[in-house]
Amino acid sequence: MSEPNDPNQQTHFGFEKVKVEDKVDRVADVFHSVANKYDLMNDVMSLGVHRYWKRFTLDLCAIRSGQTVLDVAAGTGDLSLDHAQKVGDTGLVFMTDINPSMLALGRDRLIDAGFGCTVQYVLADAETLPFPENTFDCITIAFGLRNVTDKSKALASMFQALKPGGKLVILEFSKPYEGWFNSVYDWYSFSLLPWLGEKIAQDRESYRYLAESIRMHPDQETLRKMMQDVGFERVDFHNLTGGVVAVHRGYKS
Repeated sequence: MSEPNDPNQQTHFGFEKVKVEDKVDRVADVFHSVANKYDLMNDVMSLGVHRYWKRFTLDLCAIRSGQTVLDVAAGTGDLSLDHAQKVGDTGLVFMTDINPSMLALGRDRLIDAGFGCTVQYVLADAETLPFPENTFDCITIAFGLRNVTDKSKALASMFQALKPGGKLVILEFSKPYEGWFNSVYDWYSFSLLPWLGEKIAQDRESYRYLAESIRMHPDQETLRKMMQDVGFERVDFHNLTGGVVAVHRGYKS
């Protein structure tokens, strides 16, 4: 078994095995490539259903006026925008992403919406969040955890940053639970999705990686156990669209 600091230690980049130290750059290249068409592709890929997934996630967050909220891997800012509306002038939202292209798009979106003063923008790795302990009332991460190299380390970093009584809400692709649906989902993921990526975003390979990264992500029960292992309590999850995505929620006591 490789030691934690072994330069030859490997991890998954989609179905491919790569060195741990190379994965961050490979993922960064994917999101630099797709950033400008990211929102359009989300609508096309999900036929707009991603908006329902995010609304369900936001309802579970139950953000209130005056709270301090962190949106990790915030991308183009869908969740951050809603957080900013909920916390109001007395609250604060921190929007982070490891990718500067995605973070810039999200920052421009929120500034254009008039939330320049209540939102802070931080280029940060989910595994090593640069915030003090016990800072946030709620942390969200939507469609970002599967791209993190060390997911347990990221979960622990988010746990540390939460206030006692705070909650983490994760929206991520997961494992469909209907057997017949898996065949349809595989065809969509590995044939139609890369084709859409090529035709709309001129980037077939990035969307092939995204499909593979979904398959390599832990299933619903495994992710719940990972959250419990770093200290989260009352961890539950909700399957949406037949388990294509799941929303996990856990609390810090």
